[in-house]
Amino acid sequence: MINKEVTFIPLGTIDYQEAWNYQEQLFAQTIAIKTDNRNLPPQEQKITPNYLLFCQHPHVYTLGKSGQESHLLLNEQGLQEHQAQFYKINRGGDITYHGPGQLVAYPILDLDNFFTDIHKYLRLLEEAVILTLADFGIRAGRIAGLTGVWLDFEEQKNPRKICAMGVKCSRWVTMHGLALNVNTDLTYFDHIIPCGIPDKAVTSMEQELGRPVMLTEVEEKLLSYFEQLFGATCHILTNEARY
Repeated sequence: MINKEVTFIPLGTIDYQEAWNYQEQLFAQTIAIKTDNRNLPPQEQKITPNYLLFCQHPHVYTLGKSGQESHLLLNEQGLQEHQAQFYKINRGGDITYHGPGQLVAYPILDLDNFFTDIHKYLRLLEEAVILTLADFGIRAGRIAGLTGVWLDFEEQKNPRKICAMGVKCSRWVTMHGLALNVNTDLTYFDHIIPCGIPDKAVTSMEQELGRPVMLTEVEEKLLSYFEQLFGATCHILTNEARY
């Protein structure tokens, strides 16, 4: 049974470990349903849920499975001085930064409800960001061979990443996602080799526009484009309703 309903959960500002644990919980529940369905006749099988979490994190660096710890340029004392945490996590990709003023989106989707194509999934997430940025007058796109969303993506005289992405997918269930720099303190990127790419810069909507941007406006547009591109219908679940 196909289910394109998505439970949208705005988490606000949340500790990275807490959000990671919550993702793992939803991910495991969905996997369990799919596993149980294998032993049931079609009429008794349960539909699998889909979730989309939006949040911000306190200062934190995360290193994906394919990353190198040397791409973090701070030692333990440096992390403490910058009030930042560091986690090795189970997504793809290298090292990145999350912090206040950054919109982080974690889709926990059963792609069997949409399409079983991880590359298409990544490209649609990128497209939702590209369309969102266009609404703010920022022209963004892709660079061949590099996941994420970039500015100056054609001539690449000064390519700047504005949105990083890293996902995990098992049995066509996804977790982790994307991080869009809205009003992010970009100095925190000085302490890593972002995504393991030493020759390209990072930027934010605030830096490109020369003014702060309302995060709620960005959230609304990104959510709308997510629905359009995935053919999904999102229903909000408040933070309080989780408990």
